[in-house]
Amino acid sequence: MIMEKPVLSPNFTIEDIHKLREYNYEMTKHMTDEERMDYYNKAGRAFQREIEAARLQEAR
Repeated sequence: MIMEKPVLSPNFTIEDIHKLREYNYEMTKHMTDEERMDYYNKAGRAFQREIEAARLQEAR
């Protein structure tokens, strides 16, 4: 069973952190170390692209 992505509150509370940690644990608990590293690196690269896009918008 695949867990659904958590819905985070607009204020990002401690409960949101708990939801994210539980989600990431469920998504990665049966992965090998290499699969887990790829999972987090892929998400990190996507987040970096979002940050760079936001900076470009801000500079305009």
